[in-house]
Amino acid sequence: MRIISGRLRGKKLEPPKGMTTRPTTDKVKESIFNIIQFGLIDARVLDLFAGSGQLGLEAISRGAASCVFVEQDRASAQAVEKNIAACGLKREEARLHKGDSFAFLAHQQPKSFDVILLDPPYGGELLRRALSDISRFDILSDDGIIICEKAPDDIIEPLPEGYALAKEYKYGQIMLCKVVREEGGQE
Repeated sequence: MRIISGRLRGKKLEPPKGMTTRPTTDKVKESIFNIIQFGLIDARVLDLFAGSGQLGLEAISRGAASCVFVEQDRASAQAVEKNIAACGLKREEARLHKGDSFAFLAHQQPKSFDVILLDPPYGGELLRRALSDISRFDILSDDGIIICEKAPDDIIEPLPEGYALAKEYKYGQIMLCKVVREEGGQE
């Protein structure tokens, strides 16, 4: 695993120990950042279900102002800490919240994030619940973007009121979904 573009390009990242995560491939990661490229400069990013932190670190490398990484798994949280340190990032650029993603969402201020990256374990309700809580606590900025990585058979619709599926992308057994507020960010 490595950062593929930007000021931290080429920086090697440590994966979490064990088999609890599935790292995003470089091809899918490049696609994610092609989707959000115009919304990334100086953005406040949330990497929920962070795993190794590679998506949030890529966002910072490509111009995001900051990223909050949320990870409950101990081995994954340790990998995020090591990867933040290896990149030489300051606390105002990269913060790790060790704990439950849903408890974290419940304590955020409205409009806290411009880009939210959601890559929970496949095959469950975590993605739908995360989208519901993001809406309920109103943490996405008005022109914000949510990128969901999911299996093709994971269902995210119906989306919470006020949110729309702007576009879907398929890469083999991986789907990316761009979710925006209905009044902004549509393609």
